[in-house]
Amino acid sequence: MNDFIFYFKTGLFHVLDFKAYDHILFLIVLAVVYQFKQWTKVLWLITLFTIGHSITLALSAYGILNVRADLIEFLIPLTIFITGLMNVLTAKKASVGKENQNLFFALFFGLIHGLGFSNYFKIMIGKTSDKFLPLLEFALGVEVAQIIIVLGILLIGALVQSIFSVNRRDWILIMSSIVIGFALQMMFDRVFW
Repeated sequence: MNDFIFYFKTGLFHVLDFKAYDHILFLIVLAVVYQFKQWTKVLWLITLFTIGHSITLALSAYGILNVRADLIEFLIPLTIFITGLMNVLTAKKASVGKENQNLFFALFFGLIHGLGFSNYFKIMIGKTSDKFLPLLEFALGVEVAQIIIVLGILLIGALVQSIFSVNRRDWILIMSSIVIGFALQMMFDRVFW
């Protein structure tokens, strides 16, 4: 039980760590195009993200995949930037017709984000022969944290749009633009060439 709590909490705080806010930024741009009533669609998106994240963690933990850390550290904010930019370019349409695009972003970019944590995860599990159970427990923590953040984003969006009469298009543009600014700075800070 202690191992479960350890890996679950590690996954939970991997996402909820405000010092490593790249995960939160990605969740913002992924979820901001949706309304609160569409929460089930967003849960599917974050589950796909967790699956992608877990696949690359598993491939790395089993020694099948090894990618340069500096490349991944640059690609993570790039994924955030691309998702935010797509939101800005399609803000007028909001989430209508974007389901397939967002599903792709969630899964594919989850693969990249998982690589960002893979070296630490390998150190954390060490030479343990059973890597699957810790990976599953960690993924569960990641998923719960993502649900917390995404529901918060959807709730804040609903409140801002209803209380302050901010239209949905403007909400998407403002939030996505703010995140794009953070992502650009992160990309410049992490240039690897």
